[in-house]
Amino acid sequence: MADVSRARGDITGHPDVSEMRERYARMMDARDVVFLDGPVLLAGLYFAISPWVVHFSGTSPNLMVNNLVLGITIALLGLGLTTAPRRMYSLCWAMSAIGVWMIISPWVVARGADAGMIVNNVVVGAITCLFGLIAAGLVMRKGREAS
Repeated sequence: MADVSRARGDITGHPDVSEMRERYARMMDARDVVFLDGPVLLAGLYFAISPWVVHFSGTSPNLMVNNLVLGITIALLGLGLTTAPRRMYSLCWAMSAIGVWMIISPWVVARGADAGMIVNNVVVGAITCLFGLIAAGLVMRKGREAS
């Protein structure tokens, strides 16, 4: 029969305690920028619906499709940061590049973009680029600490 007289909360005698501690440390280490995944998701969702919010979905269909596709892409990156942060941090440079494209896309994709389109894309693009740079900085810092 098993000895159940020990306290339930004490795992110091468990044979796999060191492995469990290492696994827990690795899991918590991947969540160092928990503040980043939610805002990235929200920025992507806003960018996807921005043609209808700023009212240029009918006047500039090319920019509407551009914003919709990029917004969904950024939202998926935000979801990925939530579910698999270690794997998704390698895509932070791509998020920065997408942010730069968001900034210049009104002049490249749309012909005769108005002020609302330009301000919308520049602000959300700058925020997305900043999020990508923050994540890239954290990845680089983690790499330096590991070596």
